[in-house]
Amino acid sequence: MFRIFLRELRRLATTPLCWFMLVGGPLFCAILLTTMMQDGLPSDLPVGMVDMDRTSTSRNLSRNIDAFQICRVSGHYASVSEARKAMQRGEIYAFYYIPEGTTRKLQAQQQPIVSFYTNPQYLVAASLTYKDMRMMSELMGGAATRSVLKARGVGNEQLMGMLQPIVIDCHPISNPSLNYNVYLSNILLPGVFSLFFLFMTVYGIGLEIKENTADELMLSAAIDGRMTSLGTAFRALFGKLAAQGLVMHLVSWLLMAYLYGVLHFPCQCGLPVMLLIASLFVVASQGMGVLMICALPGLRMGLSFASLWGVISFSICGMSFPAMAMPEWVQGLTVLFPLRHYYLLYVNCALDGYPILNVWPFALALVGFALLPLLFVRRFGRIMLHTAYAP
Repeated sequence: MFRIFLRELRRLATTPLCWFMLVGGPLFCAILLTTMMQDGLPSDLPVGMVDMDRTSTSRNLSRNIDAFQICRVSGHYASVSEARKAMQRGEIYAFYYIPEGTTRKLQAQQQPIVSFYTNPQYLVAASLTYKDMRMMSELMGGAATRSVLKARGVGNEQLMGMLQPIVIDCHPISNPSLNYNVYLSNILLPGVFSLFFLFMTVYGIGLEIKENTADELMLSAAIDGRMTSLGTAFRALFGKLAAQGLVMHLVSWLLMAYLYGVLHFPCQCGLPVMLLIASLFVVASQGMGVLMICALPGLRMGLSFASLWGVISFSICGMSFPAMAMPEWVQGLTVLFPLRHYYLLYVNCALDGYPILNVWPFALALVGFALLPLLFVRRFGRIMLHTAYAP
């Protein structure tokens, strides 16, 4: 096995594509993603104003929207049609429409209708600008009601009870600043790393078939020339996985040190526990990769399987849409994805501070994925000895 380990390290060191999949690609994604969101929430998103009322109240509304951290009023348009065309050209993410007579209706205690339009193709930008413009509309209505009630002699205490009978005291836990970098990078980056590791595991085995070096691999692992024995297949498989896993562990630990040591993301359990979780996730990804190439023993089909499974992981792990809100049969499928168990370990340990023993089922699930290659040792040996490369 040690001979196979050294042989695989030499192959990794002399293959540029392996350097990209194991080191260059993952680290580039880590730096790119965390740098893009280094300010937390997006700020100064361009929005437009269509002010048909042209009063001091409507101008004050425009200034207040511009004062929000997220929105920046980048243009005033003469009509809804012009603002719509600007949105279609990508110049603004949303626009606010104030029809004529809005101030007059407010002062008369009527219900003026204001409109705001967003482009849902930009999911994050649309949701953030919608939230600010909706809040501004509610504040404008409350300000008008307060002016009328004050004119009628209502006291401040009674007035606030009428305008805001329930005061919301919000305390977001674990990520109180609502930093998108913390929320997204902690799951997207391990998921991207896992995708690269799946590719590398499948590619490393499939490349032996493509380059007709499978016999050489099995001969190097054989004792007394017995290439067909179960022990030979075991040594060949786990020698390759050990060499790849060494590099994968180093890159994953570097990511953990970067997220929790350099960027100081919330980590209630401490860095050593996250390094352990990252190691479990690495070997789980390798186990899934062995399953994929053994199920579809062709480089092209194995890589297609890995890419499909890896991309679905981002949607089904519960990061972007709660797993508990998915259909029951989909909830059952979530256990088949290592990223789902990593996500639950991260939330419970890093954010909530639970000991890893309290969430042992998720850690045990990753161990189960890591042990998958034991089920495919014999099939791996047959693939190495009898499978011909098919382009």
